[in-house]
Amino acid sequence: MVERFVKIYPRFERFWHWTQVFLILVLMFTGAGLHGLHGLMPFGGAVMLHTLAALALVILWIFAIFWHLTTGTWRHYMPTTQGLLQVARFYAYGIFKGEHHPYRKAYWRKHNPMQALTYLALKLMLFPAIWLTGIAYLTYNLWELRPNAPFILEAVANLHLLVAYLIAAFVIVHVYLLTVGGSFVKHVKPMVTGFDTVDLTAEEEAYLKADEPGRIH
Repeated sequence: MVERFVKIYPRFERFWHWTQVFLILVLMFTGAGLHGLHGLMPFGGAVMLHTLAALALVILWIFAIFWHLTTGTWRHYMPTTQGLLQVARFYAYGIFKGEHHPYRKAYWRKHNPMQALTYLALKLMLFPAIWLTGIAYLTYNLWELRPNAPFILEAVANLHLLVAYLIAAFVIVHVYLLTVGGSFVKHVKPMVTGFDTVDLTAEEEAYLKADEPGRIH
């Protein structure tokens, strides 16, 4: 293995990431307003903006899912137990002792085991839950005459709020982890430029130099 500076975040992935960040922040802000946590927007405007941001995010996710499946980048999210305990120990203990991160990024494995599990849970559990509950809430007028509809609506609203809080907790922890083990700018920069330091096999290095020289420095 050799350590090289490689473009591992292509343009669409960076666009998807930052657009998703913006839309989730809009949803968190408007959602907080709808639940009375602030009065910075009128209720009607908050409902409209929340709905538009949610629809935009769903469309973005559809394109992102298609991109992940067609480019093979879904492999980065496959869970593994290899190195999982070491990474868990680092986040639970070693990070506060100034230890070095036990995981080294690879060309086809840029997420450490805990990241892969977390992102997979987001994509397969929390995001679908927020989609389905949001759509059910938005289309209440289509099923409001069903038996126990008010009770179901309350359950849907509470589940939607719970999942929203879990996603907000992920955002907070995600930002916090960007501030430890080095500078915030150092951790964020790869998602801006696309380039990061990763370990390459001899075959990967030869492939990039021959077929995609613009991706390796």
